[in-house]
Amino acid sequence: MKRFLFTLPLLLSMALPAGAAVKSTVVEYKQGDTALQGWLVYDTAAKGKQPGVVLIHDWLGATTHQESQAKKLAAQGYVVLVADLYGKGVRPADAAAAGAEAGKYYKDRGLLRARGRAAFDYLAAQPQVDTDRMAVMGYCFGGAGALELARSGAPLKAVVTFHGSLASASPDDAKNIKAKVLVLHGADDPYVKQPEVAAFMDEMRAAKLDWQVVQYSGTVHSFTDERSGTDNSKGAAYNADSDRRSWRAMSDFFAETLAK
Repeated sequence: MKRFLFTLPLLLSMALPAGAAVKSTVVEYKQGDTALQGWLVYDTAAKGKQPGVVLIHDWLGATTHQESQAKKLAAQGYVVLVADLYGKGVRPADAAAAGAEAGKYYKDRGLLRARGRAAFDYLAAQPQVDTDRMAVMGYCFGGAGALELARSGAPLKAVVTFHGSLASASPDDAKNIKAKVLVLHGADDPYVKQPEVAAFMDEMRAAKLDWQVVQYSGTVHSFTDERSGTDNSKGAAYNADSDRRSWRAMSDFFAETLAK
């Protein structure tokens, strides 16, 4: 593990395009009286205003794992806010704590939307962001957060979820979505099962949205997260092929939907 952590910055720098000068800054903002803390990540060499992307964390909270993803995205020409939906310093230490924390927001969709909107508003206020080209993306729990922000009617151009929860407490709210939607999903995910996927597609059809659901064979939950190991029998496992393919799908989707 120590060897991996030592080499990660080198591998990340090799993955960034030549000429990119990606800066990552810890930022604080608020939703109501709750302090939130994430990262603002962007390429300082970019000229003019850039599209803004809110990146919502998985159930473990806003961590350096999301920061590394944001750096790759920023190198593609986006200003990225790694959002914090839980609150400053709230970072669950294990699966049990993460499940309990995420459960608060699944039960209170209004709060989930409010935390997402606070992140959106903070990012939109940054001087280097083109507010006419805004997107949200999320992983696992963050996928639910991304969809709820869209269902609230936020002025987004694009929504992307990776192995995210798709269920809606109010399916009719899909009519409020202004964005195009891309769902990237493990075909064998035991937590977000096929009936939930089918119900989501029905929700999208009923709202007459521009949407895509891409499912990856032999792939379970958390397929983009190396921390999950590679044992599919555990229900959550990293899949290098699906990780690479889904990132490419997202990159192509953003290039289309966030173009000037």
